[in-house]
Amino acid sequence: TLVNKVVLRLVQAIRGKDSFFSSIERQSAGSYYERVKISEPNEFDIMLVMPVARIQLDESDDTGAFYYVSFKRIPKEKGWLRFLEEDGKLSAFKMLHALREIIKQEVKTIKDMEVTVARKKAGSPAITLQIKNPPSEISVDIILTLEVQQSWPLSTQDGLKIEQWLGKKVRRDLRFRSLYLVAKQNKREKVLRGNTWRISFSHIEKDIISNHGNSKTCCESDAPKCCRKGCLKLLKYLLEQLKMKYPKELEKFCSYHVKTAFLHSCVTWPNDSDWHLGDLDHCFQQCLGFFVDCLQKSQLTHFFIPQYNLLSPEDKARHHFLSRKISHELNNGFPVFHE
Repeated sequence: TLVNKVVLRLVQAIRGKDSFFSSIERQSAGSYYERVKISEPNEFDIMLVMPVARIQLDESDDTGAFYYVSFKRIPKEKGWLRFLEEDGKLSAFKMLHALREIIKQEVKTIKDMEVTVARKKAGSPAITLQIKNPPSEISVDIILTLEVQQSWPLSTQDGLKIEQWLGKKVRRDLRFRSLYLVAKQNKREKVLRGNTWRISFSHIEKDIISNHGNSKTCCESDAPKCCRKGCLKLLKYLLEQLKMKYPKELEKFCSYHVKTAFLHSCVTWPNDSDWHLGDLDHCFQQCLGFFVDCLQKSQLTHFFIPQYNLLSPEDKARHHFLSRKISHELNNGFPVFHE
């Protein structure tokens, strides 16, 4: 309720203060909205989505995930022009800055609760709000997102391998959905200009996790239940607990790593009979085994972009550290869950 109240107010302010942002819509992403949050809901991801027409995407590196955005012809809405670089590229940095300024001004006028804008984190695509909610604090990540109605880039062609699990038709339908781009700094750029955008599939992931069954009725009210969501919750919770215990060593890991491993596990074991509700313990350990294997090889393929490895080889020592910690948990009945 608190988050909705603040975000609603911010969206109205953003639309009102700058006509360029008048078409912005809010969308919820992340584990709370996928119903896979296990501990109390203290972190929320809100995407502020802006439609954009006829753009050209140029890869900014060899991952197939980061792009430069430019317009195929001069946009009708002249507001876009102030966010273009000299070379015609759309600057994620400039757009984020404009949005951040409006949010900072509006937050100052909120009197009925304590809301602050957190300091900018280098390379993060989010504007983070802290809402005081004694005895704890809620953090809300606001993520600027472009929505384009055009076909997905070539790098995604062999991804989303869900034919055996969810079916060819579902895959085809999902690939017709619009493309999302989030303002995200590409650390591999030689000169960090802040004008790169990363493809985001959070809307597709949310859809898959909600409609996760091999049979179309899995987990519906009077149909058999499975433990897929239970597994994902436990995977996220385990990583969360380990990160709290070893913040420095595990700072580079995020819930997206385990979510990706989970999606690959769903493809490896596509049938609902592989995920009986009563087999949660076994299925969770199976998913963890898959993830540990990825960590040991320093190879976790992006679910939608097969050429993109989410575990960069130069972090091998960190991957091995996490794989040792998870193996310890696996072999000792998960002590971290009882601490």
